[in-house]
Amino acid sequence: MEGPEFSSLPEGCISYVISLTSPRDACRSSAVSSVFQEASDSDFVWERFLPRDYSDILSRAVTLLEYSSKKGLYFILCNSILIDDGKKSFWLQKLTGKKCYMLSAGELRIVWAGSTPDYWDWVDSTESRFPQVAELFSVCWLEITGKFNSRFLSPRTHYVAYLILKFRGHNYGLDLAPVELKVKLGDHLSVHQARLRYPLSPRRRSPGPLRRLLLWHTEENLERVPRVRGDEWMELELGRFYNADGNDGYVEFSLLDGSTHWKRGLIIEGVEIRPSQEAEVPVTR
Repeated sequence: MEGPEFSSLPEGCISYVISLTSPRDACRSSAVSSVFQEASDSDFVWERFLPRDYSDILSRAVTLLEYSSKKGLYFILCNSILIDDGKKSFWLQKLTGKKCYMLSAGELRIVWAGSTPDYWDWVDSTESRFPQVAELFSVCWLEITGKFNSRFLSPRTHYVAYLILKFRGHNYGLDLAPVELKVKLGDHLSVHQARLRYPLSPRRRSPGPLRRLLLWHTEENLERVPRVRGDEWMELELGRFYNADGNDGYVEFSLLDGSTHWKRGLIIEGVEIRPSQEAEVPVTR
């Protein structure tokens, strides 16, 4: 339907049709005509794109969010906001409106962290969205676990959990053995191996026996290694899962290096859970 025939329809009718599409389509339709723009910018349309529990999310925000329209609120939430006393962050995937979360390192269970500063310590960080991150000083047993209630995620959505990390300049022991990664939700369990660092450093021309033994773990053979992001951190994929209706309980995830050699120089920001398709890193930290 084109021209005057479509323009003669009530704005509410046009808004309803647009609300059945997506945030991206709504933005595109606003360029068609002034009638489309008014309809696509309406609160009715953007209320449908916001998560049903957005009022609860706003009540958990660390700072009060100011907005003049539901469209304005939507795009505010496309950036990362701190919730739950600053222990988590939340944002919307811009193109789809799917919910994304990040748990700070303080929300994870890190073996030996918090009990002995010689092993792990909590350090202030200006590079993180959270006030503090966990820094590994020296451990043999490296184990990080956590969980998140699936009912807070978008239903009928494929998700990926990522460990967000970086390395201190003087680090060692993080490239000697693969780590085991697990993600579990309901009856689904994914188990993989990965490397925190590549087995060989370019500066080491003569690898020792252990390093030579591990040469077969080339980048091509490894399923996962950390990849650099645009925010000066790295992310390691822990695993994927499908959130059907949010009634499967908690998503559980873990990283384990049970080898006996000492490790140092790992910094943990937290774990991100975001949709697997067109996954976006939040704009602000």
